[in-house]
Amino acid sequence: MEITQVDWTDIEQVRAFFRNDVFATESGAVIEQVSPGEALCSLNIQPRHKNAAGILQGGVTFTLADFAFAVAANATHPLTVSLSNQINFLKPPRGSRLLARATRLSSGKNTCCYQVTVTDELGTSIAYMTVNGFIRST
Repeated sequence: MEITQVDWTDIEQVRAFFRNDVFATESGAVIEQVSPGEALCSLNIQPRHKNAAGILQGGVTFTLADFAFAVAANATHPLTVSLSNQINFLKPPRGSRLLARATRLSSGKNTCCYQVTVTDELGTSIAYMTVNGFIRST
Protein backbone atom coordinates (compact mmCIF):
# COMPACT_ATOMS: atom_id res chain seq x y z
CA MET A 1 0.00 0.00 0.00
CA GLU A 2 1.40 3.40 -0.98
CA ILE A 3 1.07 6.27 1.45
CA THR A 4 -1.06 8.27 -0.99
CA GLN A 5 -3.56 5.37 -1.12
CA VAL A 6 -4.15 5.23 2.65
CA ASP A 7 -7.63 6.21 3.82
CA TRP A 8 -6.57 8.27 6.85
CA THR A 9 -10.06 7.99 8.37
CA ASP A 10 -9.66 4.19 8.56
CA ILE A 11 -7.46 3.40 11.59
CA GLU A 12 -6.83 -0.15 10.35
CA GLN A 13 -5.46 1.11 7.01
CA VAL A 14 -3.23 3.58 8.88
CA ARG A 15 -1.95 0.80 11.16
CA ALA A 16 -1.37 -1.47 8.15
CA PHE A 17 0.69 1.20 6.40
CA PHE A 18 2.80 1.96 9.46
CA ARG A 19 3.62 -1.73 10.02
CA ASN A 20 6.41 -0.91 7.57
CA ASP A 21 7.87 1.37 10.26
CA VAL A 22 9.51 -1.75 11.65
CA PHE A 23 11.78 -0.12 14.24
CA ALA A 24 8.90 1.69 15.95
CA THR A 25 6.35 -1.09 15.68
CA GLU A 26 8.75 -3.85 16.79
CA SER A 27 9.71 -1.59 19.70
CA GLY A 28 6.03 -1.78 20.71
CA ALA A 29 4.56 1.48 19.32
CA VAL A 30 0.81 1.27 18.61
CA ILE A 31 -1.40 3.82 16.83
CA GLU A 32 -4.42 4.59 19.01
CA GLN A 33 -5.99 7.58 17.19
CA VAL A 34 -5.30 9.63 14.09
CA SER A 35 -6.82 12.68 12.44
CA PRO A 36 -5.31 15.32 10.15
CA GLY A 37 -2.54 16.99 12.13
CA GLU A 38 -2.98 14.91 15.28
CA ALA A 39 -2.17 11.41 16.49
CA LEU A 40 -2.05 9.44 19.72
CA CYS A 41 0.34 6.49 19.98
CA SER A 42 1.14 4.21 22.91
CA LEU A 43 3.78 1.77 24.08
CA ASN A 44 3.68 -0.75 26.93
CA ILE A 45 6.96 -0.52 28.85
CA GLN A 46 8.77 -3.85 29.00
CA PRO A 47 12.08 -4.87 30.62
CA ARG A 48 13.81 -4.55 27.21
CA HIS A 49 12.98 -0.81 27.22
CA LYS A 50 15.02 -0.08 30.35
CA ASN A 51 18.62 1.07 30.57
CA ALA A 52 21.40 -0.20 32.84
CA ALA A 53 20.05 1.92 35.71
CA GLY A 54 16.67 0.20 35.42
CA ILE A 55 14.77 3.23 34.10
CA LEU A 56 13.25 3.86 30.70
CA GLN A 57 15.90 4.30 27.99
CA GLY A 58 15.57 7.74 26.39
CA GLY A 59 15.63 6.33 22.87
CA VAL A 60 12.34 4.53 23.55
CA THR A 61 10.64 7.81 24.44
CA PHE A 62 12.18 9.52 21.41
CA THR A 63 11.09 6.72 19.08
CA LEU A 64 7.49 6.82 20.30
CA ALA A 65 7.34 10.62 20.04
CA ASP A 66 8.84 10.62 16.52
CA PHE A 67 6.41 7.87 15.49
CA ALA A 68 3.43 9.90 16.74
CA PHE A 69 4.71 12.87 14.70
CA ALA A 70 5.01 10.69 11.58
CA VAL A 71 1.46 9.41 11.91
CA ALA A 72 -0.02 12.88 12.53
CA ALA A 73 1.97 14.66 9.83
CA ASN A 74 1.39 12.06 7.15
CA ALA A 75 -2.36 12.12 7.78
CA THR A 76 -2.24 15.64 6.34
CA HIS A 77 0.76 15.68 3.97
CA PRO A 78 1.99 12.33 2.70
CA LEU A 79 5.07 12.06 2.60
CA THR A 80 6.40 14.07 5.56
CA VAL A 81 9.63 13.23 7.38
CA SER A 82 11.44 14.68 10.39
CA LEU A 83 13.78 17.52 9.58
CA SER A 84 14.82 18.32 13.15
CA ASN A 85 13.70 17.24 16.60
CA GLN A 86 14.23 18.76 20.05
CA ILE A 87 13.25 16.62 23.01
CA ASN A 88 13.24 17.47 26.69
CA PHE A 89 13.09 14.56 29.11
CA LEU A 90 11.14 15.64 32.18
CA LYS A 91 10.69 12.63 34.49
CA PRO A 92 10.91 8.86 34.34
CA PRO A 93 7.53 7.18 34.01
CA ARG A 94 5.75 5.98 37.14
CA GLY A 95 3.30 3.85 35.19
CA SER A 96 3.75 1.00 32.74
CA ARG A 97 2.41 2.58 29.53
CA LEU A 98 3.58 5.59 27.52
CA LEU A 99 1.23 7.83 25.53
CA ALA A 100 2.53 10.23 22.88
CA ARG A 101 0.19 12.88 21.49
CA ALA A 102 1.39 14.79 18.41
CA THR A 103 -0.34 18.04 17.46
CA ARG A 104 0.35 20.29 14.47
CA LEU A 105 1.40 23.83 15.34
CA SER A 106 1.90 25.08 11.78
CA SER A 107 2.15 23.85 8.22
CA GLY A 108 3.43 25.45 5.05
CA LYS A 109 4.26 24.43 1.51
CA ASN A 110 7.36 22.36 2.36
CA THR A 111 7.69 22.44 6.15
CA CYS A 112 5.58 21.88 9.21
CA CYS A 113 5.98 22.10 12.99
CA TYR A 114 4.50 19.76 15.60
CA GLN A 115 4.57 19.40 19.35
CA VAL A 116 4.55 15.98 20.96
CA THR A 117 3.78 15.39 24.61
CA VAL A 118 4.66 12.08 26.21
CA THR A 119 2.97 10.99 29.42
CA ASP A 120 2.37 7.73 31.20
CA GLU A 121 -1.11 6.35 31.89
CA LEU A 122 -1.00 7.95 35.34
CA GLY A 123 -0.61 11.43 33.82
CA THR A 124 3.10 11.83 34.63
CA SER A 125 4.76 14.19 32.11
CA ILE A 126 7.65 12.19 30.66
CA ALA A 127 8.90 14.31 27.74
CA TYR A 128 8.11 17.20 25.42
CA MET A 129 9.30 17.25 21.81
CA THR A 130 9.10 19.81 19.02
CA VAL A 131 9.51 18.53 15.48
CA ASN A 132 10.13 20.39 12.26
CA GLY A 133 9.08 18.28 9.33
CA PHE A 134 9.86 18.35 5.63
CA ILE A 135 6.89 17.80 3.31
CA ARG A 136 8.20 15.96 0.26
CA SER A 137 6.68 16.66 -3.13
CA THR A 138 4.88 13.64 -4.54
